[in-house]
Amino acid sequence: MKQIADFTIAKREQLGEHYFTLTLQHPGNMETILPGQFVEIEVKGTREVMLRRPISIHDVDAEKGTMTLLIQIVGKGTRQLATLKEGDKLNVIYPLGHGFATDAKNPLLVGGGAGIAPLLHLAKCYNEKGVRPTILLGGRNANLIPVRDAFKPFGTLAFATEDGSLGEKGLVTQHSLFQVSNYDLIQTCGPTPMMKAIAREALKADVRCEVSLENMMACGIGACLCCVCDTDEGHKCVCKEGPVFDARKLTKWIG
Repeated sequence: MKQIADFTIAKREQLGEHYFTLTLQHPGNMETILPGQFVEIEVKGTREVMLRRPISIHDVDAEKGTMTLLIQIVGKGTRQLATLKEGDKLNVIYPLGHGFATDAKNPLLVGGGAGIAPLLHLAKCYNEKGVRPTILLGGRNANLIPVRDAFKPFGTLAFATEDGSLGEKGLVTQHSLFQVSNYDLIQTCGPTPMMKAIAREALKADVRCEVSLENMMACGIGACLCCVCDTDEGHKCVCKEGPVFDARKLTKWIG
């Protein structure tokens, strides 16, 4: 059930030049948040940012009543969010969208750059079911793969960087662990070319694959229609029917 509430920033952590995390505290129910869902955040303090910003939910602690957001600084909205301090209030609509499945027995989670954000909550949900996923994270260099140590307790963790500064050199699809037929579900979030390449390989091998799309999502409830994606079942709002889609329904998008 969607809610709108004022959260208090319990913790803020800067992660190098490009990323930061906000841990938000609220007495409401966090147990209903599914991995892959997102929030819409009101950005105050500037006239140049009128619309809310969609941010993936990175982590959830239901007992403490907190959710953590991993945010990449890319524009005016996220630069304004980066000025927030511990104790500040943040108005949030949550939880939004369709999340990842958690029914696999041997899943491969693949994240690139800021796309690693929803995979931590997903890995934890698998652990609660007694499953330890293989987790493959990639980026141009090590500095662009934030919070990577947070994944260590929850699965077999590996890295791919284009410059070889962390893990194997190359793209995630060139990594030695990227053998899609070894897994019963591939789940990915990150740059569009990366997700398309992963989805193509999964479809070739007839392995189930889920991708988390990142279209412009201004409202989060399917009203503004600015996030529509052309799927094999017609036009779908990424914010409402997604952001997570079964790749078998995205062959037009995959190309």
